[in-house]
Amino acid sequence: MDLKSAWLATRQWVPFAIRTMAYGTVSLTLGPLTSDRSASLWAMRRWCRSSARGLDIEIEASGLENVPPGVFVYCSNHQSVLDILVLGAVLPGDFKWAAKRSLMKIPFLGWHLRLAGHVPVDRTVGSRAAVDAIARFEQVLRSGKPLLVFPEGTRSEDGILREFKNGGFYAAVRAGVPVVPVAIEGTHLLMKKGAIDTGDGTMRLVRVRAGAPLHARQDGREGARVNDLRARVYAAVNELHRSIGGQAEAPAGGAASSEPPASGVRAEQTPS
Repeated sequence: MDLKSAWLATRQWVPFAIRTMAYGTVSLTLGPLTSDRSASLWAMRRWCRSSARGLDIEIEASGLENVPPGVFVYCSNHQSVLDILVLGAVLPGDFKWAAKRSLMKIPFLGWHLRLAGHVPVDRTVGSRAAVDAIARFEQVLRSGKPLLVFPEGTRSEDGILREFKNGGFYAAVRAGVPVVPVAIEGTHLLMKKGAIDTGDGTMRLVRVRAGAPLHARQDGREGARVNDLRARVYAAVNELHRSIGGQAEAPAGGAASSEPPASGVRAEQTPS
């Protein structure tokens, strides 16, 4: 690490850590004392917005009028570890994130995530992890809260949309709720995998766009309904991504097959 990179990292992440501790403390202390843990939601919003400014990120959001009231699944592409921060700053609703379990171990941030009811998900792929993830997603939706998933399962290093995995779509079909497609563009240019800072200190633009909610078909087998819903959501996210300047080159095969295998594994979902 050179001196410039060390300075940029220090300038950005020391204040970030202080904000995380401050807003995490508000969430942990006041959240349980407020109706529906509203203080935790307030702290999360403030943390996301102030941290975006502190990391030199300008967010341009559009299409938010498409977000329905009530319960639904946000389905977004995934470009960077910064995506949660950006989406948390602009997407409406008291939604719960599907976050990898290791985040739950981070002091203050992880404590807040657990207290506020966000969903820890194992990155391992397997029948037990898949079934458990879907059950937790359904639990969030049936409790009356929206859910945010990254169905690519991991970050796209080049920003190009990857195939979608199954978990969030099974949960939406089983809970009978719509899916709101969301596209984010620009965060992969700010902080790639392995980077220690977000750049040279100049403000950079990240765009977010939400589309109209999509509902599952009412007829047919569950696997076919999931497959159809996922394909339509994939196409919607792809188009939204293109409309805000993203490279929308779909990989061969597009979305993964959703028919449950004979072992009984219904889906895979490995948010990053």
